[in-house]
Amino acid sequence: MAFLRIRNWHKSKYALICLGIVGFIIYRYLMLPAGGRIMSKKLGLSANSSQLTLEGEPFRIIGGSIHYFRVPRAYWRDRLMKMKACGLNTLTTYVPWSLHQPERGVFTFHTQLDLEAYINLAAELGLWVILRPGPYISSELDLGGLPSWLLRDGSMKLRTTCPGFTDAVNTYFDKLIPKVVPLQFKKGGPIIAVQVENEYGSYAKDESYMLFIKEALQTRGISELLLTSDNHNTLKSGGVDGAIRSVKLQKLNQRDIQDLNSIQPNSPMMVMDYWTGGYDVWGDLHHVLPLEDMVSTVREILRQGMSVNLYMFHGGSSFGFMSGALADPSYKALVPSYDYDAPLSEAGEYTPKYHLLRDLLSRYNRGDSLPDMTALHYREAYEPAIMYQHLSLWDALSFTEGPFKSPKPMSMENLPVNNGNGQSYGYTLYETTITSGGLLKSGDKVRDRALVFVDRSYIGLFKRQNLELAVPGGKGRRTLSLLVENCGRVHQGRDLDKQHKGLVGDILLNNIPLRDFTIYSLDMKPGFIDSLYQAPWKSLPETPSFPGFFMGRLFAYGYPSDTFVKLPAWEKGAVFINGINLGRYWSIGPQQALYLPGPFINSGINQVIVFEELEGDLKVLFEDTPDLGMATEIQ
Repeated sequence: MAFLRIRNWHKSKYALICLGIVGFIIYRYLMLPAGGRIMSKKLGLSANSSQLTLEGEPFRIIGGSIHYFRVPRAYWRDRLMKMKACGLNTLTTYVPWSLHQPERGVFTFHTQLDLEAYINLAAELGLWVILRPGPYISSELDLGGLPSWLLRDGSMKLRTTCPGFTDAVNTYFDKLIPKVVPLQFKKGGPIIAVQVENEYGSYAKDESYMLFIKEALQTRGISELLLTSDNHNTLKSGGVDGAIRSVKLQKLNQRDIQDLNSIQPNSPMMVMDYWTGGYDVWGDLHHVLPLEDMVSTVREILRQGMSVNLYMFHGGSSFGFMSGALADPSYKALVPSYDYDAPLSEAGEYTPKYHLLRDLLSRYNRGDSLPDMTALHYREAYEPAIMYQHLSLWDALSFTEGPFKSPKPMSMENLPVNNGNGQSYGYTLYETTITSGGLLKSGDKVRDRALVFVDRSYIGLFKRQNLELAVPGGKGRRTLSLLVENCGRVHQGRDLDKQHKGLVGDILLNNIPLRDFTIYSLDMKPGFIDSLYQAPWKSLPETPSFPGFFMGRLFAYGYPSDTFVKLPAWEKGAVFINGINLGRYWSIGPQQALYLPGPFINSGINQVIVFEELEGDLKVLFEDTPDLGMATEIQ
């Protein structure tokens, strides 16, 4: 019996040893991501000395920003492979709250917004990831990436510990953060660092806010290196204990670097956003940064031993109505192109900046040769789309959600649409009855631009600099209509709480406030555009009415290619291809062509719908070259 007990004990011992070996093999296998690297569970990115370390070894971030929400998903791999081939080792991306939670209680993380798939793709291609989840991200997005339904709360104070804001952030982070926690470096993923908020030093309205965001990330499982990012003059007020500070700049000023070093001595130095170019606004010129300036600055940053992230490496497009706006010194809305004069163009083309940057970074690649540059996508100039049908705006109103009655003007955010979340983007039509002519005054209550009609005949335009309009006299009761466009909410600055759109106060006729409005929400979402298929379209008349929708067809034979939409004889509006909103066009420029990616085009017949406010042509052109307008160098 004793002999049997000893033998059984040895069997148990051997079984335990075998089980341990199998467990160790499984552990090593699970630590291998698709890219084939073994990632330690212990030593992530660390900033405990004047140099960053990863897995205990010296490490320098040579990163670039590409936003998944600005690039067609079918092109994610292409753009990231071009990043890898340029010699970068880290991808950075913002996460836009407004797109992931378009309504309270409604979250979307699939198809174009599949953040997990994007991060996993980066790992597969051998790129590390710095995640910038906000909640405020700026990124030249409408309201800085914050959802507009937050503004329905009259007591809302954005980017503070106001209960209405923190409750909303907690709900959002409860959905977002668990998706990225398993993708952290210490859990075998590519995420090596996470940014806490963005540029809070320029806002700085609540001393407790950054600590709240930091703890909101950590309590949900974020355990990688935390960092903050600010302009040089707001570094001190934008930081939070437990996160390293980084700086944003375009020109390398040694005093700025010294300021950063004095705030956090003996810490790694990082330029979190080196701006490779800039964005454009309507009515201005296209901004470019000379390639010599970019390369010399990046060379000097690297020579000084700093880490750097190129913002942007590839800008892409702000499709639809997601672009933001500037408030200072005066209101100016951004164009849909986010080309940014980046090393990789809006359409993913190599630029002279790319080639010079690749040559520079090849010297920092630890002796390994860079991957080959991938082939470019073919671009095509398709035959023009001839507009053959027309739908008046007034005939499209029955396909909107509503209408709604209100005794006083109501901002688009407060409209009872979209399941009680208000209207985020697009146009809002306000109609009321008048019995006389006279002087119409907007009192600067139009946000941002309004076409004005009497009995549906155009009489003039309200915009921020144009506050008065003469209404012609007439007999009896007439309908006064104001078609108000949200041209883009301001994306930065201290007035984020004041970004309501539509009519935000009283409009006066002969100094008497107008009352009893009928309001139509024209957000131009895909569901609305699709519903117009059932509308009473008519053959295009010789003198079509405006505003109106125009329909034509694009024929693409074989495999669809990238192209650029040009509307040289149109005034202002938006273009929809197969129901997808490419963005606004406006004759004042600078942008004169909208990027149309091949994945948005079907082989065969494609539907083209143009919404035009004032003046249109019979055709839409498709060319094989971009046109971002007359350029000016960034000073």
